[in-house]
Amino acid sequence: MMQQQDQVTSDQRGNVVEESEITSKSLGLKMRKWFANVRVSGRSEICRSGAWKIPDNIETHCYHVTSVGRSAVRSHLVVAEIARVKSGPKRLVALELRSIDLQISRNNKEHHTKEMGLKRLIVRRGQPFMLQLHFNRPLHSRTDHITFVAETGPAPMELLGTRATFPLTQARRGNVWSASDFTVDSNSLLVSLFTPADAVIGSYTLKIDISQRQDHIVTHPLGTFILLFNPWSAEDDVYLPSETLLQEYVMLDYGFVYKGHERFITSSPWNYGQFEEDIIDICFEILNKSLYFLENPSKDCSQRNDAVYVCRVVSAMINSNDDNGVLQGNWGEDYSLGVSPLEWNGSVAILRQWSAKGGQPVKYGQCWVFAAVMCTVMRCLGVPSRVVSNFRSAHSADGNLTIDTYYDQNAEVLSTWKQDKIWNFHVWNECWMIRKDLPPGYNGWQVLDPTPQQTSSGLFCCGPASVKAIKEGEVHLAYDTPFVYAEVNADEVIWLFRDGQAQEILAHNTSSIGKEISTKMVGSDQRQNITSFYKYSEGSHEERSVFLKASRKMLGSRRTSSPFLDLLGSGGLGDQPAQLQLHLARTPEWGKDLLLKLHARRVPDRTHPQGPIRLEVRFCAQALLHKGGTREPLWRHIVHLNLDFGEEIQWPFLLPYNNYRNKLTDEKLIRVSGIAKVEGTGKSILVLKDISLDPPHLSIELSERAEVGKALSIHITFTNTQTVALSHCMMVLEGSGLIHGQISNDLGTLVAGHTIQIQLDLYPFKSGPHQLQVLISSNEVKEIKGYKDIFVAAARAS
Repeated sequence: MMQQQDQVTSDQRGNVVEESEITSKSLGLKMRKWFANVRVSGRSEICRSGAWKIPDNIETHCYHVTSVGRSAVRSHLVVAEIARVKSGPKRLVALELRSIDLQISRNNKEHHTKEMGLKRLIVRRGQPFMLQLHFNRPLHSRTDHITFVAETGPAPMELLGTRATFPLTQARRGNVWSASDFTVDSNSLLVSLFTPADAVIGSYTLKIDISQRQDHIVTHPLGTFILLFNPWSAEDDVYLPSETLLQEYVMLDYGFVYKGHERFITSSPWNYGQFEEDIIDICFEILNKSLYFLENPSKDCSQRNDAVYVCRVVSAMINSNDDNGVLQGNWGEDYSLGVSPLEWNGSVAILRQWSAKGGQPVKYGQCWVFAAVMCTVMRCLGVPSRVVSNFRSAHSADGNLTIDTYYDQNAEVLSTWKQDKIWNFHVWNECWMIRKDLPPGYNGWQVLDPTPQQTSSGLFCCGPASVKAIKEGEVHLAYDTPFVYAEVNADEVIWLFRDGQAQEILAHNTSSIGKEISTKMVGSDQRQNITSFYKYSEGSHEERSVFLKASRKMLGSRRTSSPFLDLLGSGGLGDQPAQLQLHLARTPEWGKDLLLKLHARRVPDRTHPQGPIRLEVRFCAQALLHKGGTREPLWRHIVHLNLDFGEEIQWPFLLPYNNYRNKLTDEKLIRVSGIAKVEGTGKSILVLKDISLDPPHLSIELSERAEVGKALSIHITFTNTQTVALSHCMMVLEGSGLIHGQISNDLGTLVAGHTIQIQLDLYPFKSGPHQLQVLISSNEVKEIKGYKDIFVAAARAS
């Protein structure tokens, strides 16, 4: 008989179990069936068969099972796994992050940034990198929800692209931020993070949000990483599909700057040093001090996904005309408040000085210094970049595609109120990128010029201008293409200035501008002539056709009122009765007299088809300035010649050393000009010769194989080949991977003909190809440079 069934249950042996809890509504059908088995099987059977085993989702409790009967033990304590059914799954301990491994060594190597150091994570966009997270327990993907958060800039926002949130997923989907392809091992999670190929570059903070219930989220910081452009990624706008070119234009941390004159080109070694550990921070400091950032930091940061935008910002920030840029230009001759542009060996010292002084411009720079520093910054940020020199580079201030130069009757170059100039050489940058803002066909190398010559969109910057657009005369395309086109294509018009006005055209040169456009050859220390990239062959049908197309676009209605074109149309440039040329009779050396020869030949012309002519030739020599101007005359000379028809003569003359001593600029360039007046005709003939005086040379030798951490003996030999002493001589050595910073040595005074030998030990700290740059400067000669390419082997295993 069963009584109070909802409270007590008796089996056939009288065993009773209180089941008031078990029969409550909270148990459910599953527990009722289980307890029914207990009720009928008897205690002994239950204990033998293990029928007390409880499903996994039941809590454990202890109940008294009382035995009634003579042979039975009066009371037993039986541990039974009987419980209430929970309302849901068993609750896990909250997931907590214990540690993070950013896999810096692996990631930096795979992302071509290990040269920047292994102290922090530096990766390139559009390429996955690995992280390993260690938790307090195994990760349960069904219940543990992880979301990654990456932020950059002062006020990160997803709308601006400066903040990204992305969950842990099994597979990556497209060109978006993602955390995928993960594996779980015990308490560790190895996950692949992917940044889109158009992500904003910069310094990021990375964290994870962990949640087990949607209303409770715990955030754990993971650390920071730096994101750069990725020229190895086909999806990036700076993609360069050649490993050879990538090694040259991104990874190589040294190179050459070409200077001088089109006929006397010199190569100056330069230490770019883009992988020195602090340079990447200085590069972003440059971006953060730009006027764009100061005006609207959030907007500026959001546009750093665009290579075109970043290049323009850097172009403006390398000079200091508008802001606290890196370098202050100085084209005078007084550098007492800073360093002469000729005395810089590389970019690293300049960038470090700028940063250390809180962003105060470094004194001083000229075009090659501006361009070399910009090359360092762009290579550091991941944009393929190279330094390019244009010899006889035009600065057409009025945009009329002609550069006017004036001489008086004594052959003296006259200063002018006009800003039009022909620089002996000018140096700019090319950066490689896709131009989505232009029509198809204008990708590839783009000209960027950080030297402050004119404003662009209100700031002193220039470019990017497509090299292809320059060659095709598409001067309407952005940015600053007309200005760059004129630099390499303008016509030169030389005028005779008399009685207060320009009265006669002495020469109209269509091919004298944009000569020997040069850059370092890939994989070599040699110079590469890239003039054909910028224009068709001088005088060819294609070149003149492009020039006319460009002039129509640039001049417009002004073209019909050009005095120059009017004079050309009037026949002002007729045939000349004689041809004159100036030659050097021997190699010019600074400190010695210069021997020249005038070569004159009588040729027929319409005015004097035959018969003799008489010439009075007035010569003038002036120091030639880098920007195309000249100093006061340092020498004059007059020659009278009688030339019969068909006759050729050579007339030697001397320019004494005493005339040019202490009167030249640091570039050591002299222009000798001559104007011959043809008696009885009123015509004048111009003859020019530019002379470059080479400085002394130094030699650098190694005594042994270079190896990381091992002493490398360097031997430097220098002979003062000048006829005068060199005073206050200072030697400076520099070379990334070879020297931390610079090594300076005061050499004192070197008397004429004296040879000095210097021996010192270096301790290379990076393997691979490197370059040692050596500069010796003095009061008399500012720039005596040499270099040595050094391959450093990895340290031998001990």
